[in-house]
Amino acid sequence: MPTSRATAYKRIEFPGSQGSPLAGRLELPDTDPRAFALFAHCFTCGKDTVAAARIARALTRHGIGVLRFDFTGLGQSGGDFGNTDFSSNIADVVSAADHLRREFEAPGVLVGHSLGGAAVLAAAPGIPEVRAVATLGAPADPAHVTHLLGDSTDAIEERGEAEVRLAGRTFRIRRRFLDDIAAQPQAERIAGLGVPLLVMHSPTDDIVGIDNARRIFDAARHPKSFVALDGADHLLTDPADAQFAADVLAVWALRHIERRSGAMARRRERATGGLPR
Repeated sequence: MPTSRATAYKRIEFPGSQGSPLAGRLELPDTDPRAFALFAHCFTCGKDTVAAARIARALTRHGIGVLRFDFTGLGQSGGDFGNTDFSSNIADVVSAADHLRREFEAPGVLVGHSLGGAAVLAAAPGIPEVRAVATLGAPADPAHVTHLLGDSTDAIEERGEAEVRLAGRTFRIRRRFLDDIAAQPQAERIAGLGVPLLVMHSPTDDIVGIDNARRIFDAARHPKSFVALDGADHLLTDPADAQFAADVLAVWALRHIERRSGAMARRRERATGGLPR
């Protein structure tokens, strides 16, 4: 059951992986946060998508503070999207976690939607405080996004870059982006994740098919869980779908964060003979 309601947020700014300022929004519960989460958005989206906003606000009602931010070159963040790639997205996630660690508390859980899910899976080893990772509608391989580029892929390969129309907006995509997503060892990363994983996916997702969830789940080691977002679309535009995903995610995350934190405290106590530190 929810333990609090969201009442506060902070607009924040921090340096991204390429030195440009990244815009973020930190949502806080009206009680002391039980944990902090970092939310990574979908490909060419932003921190203020309907799904990101609803899930972040729902998590705060469970006592979890949530930072969502715009990747370099998107939304309110600085930088040139054309100079980014999947590797820079991973580094932006780590930069966001570094900011949380400096100013508040390092994130105990990473949440990623669509390509953001692939990014948090890849970024997790660079954030030692992470206790759990959750994905929503994530591709098993970052190269999956090439199908969104359609015929533009050939133009990018031939000319080195091209203007691509995605979700009603035009983006400049360069060959470095294609080369980068093709070289990602994502299956190995998932296998070596080392923390509990929650895979959430809609069986009717027509952007990132459900087979991607199976591949992620099969590659991961236990503890791992799968939740079907039955009837939901890829962007979780129905408020009920976003609410369900957030409620399940929050209960699951808190269980693993608090259990692992308790186990670490017990190990420290045994190591020090119960002496105060």
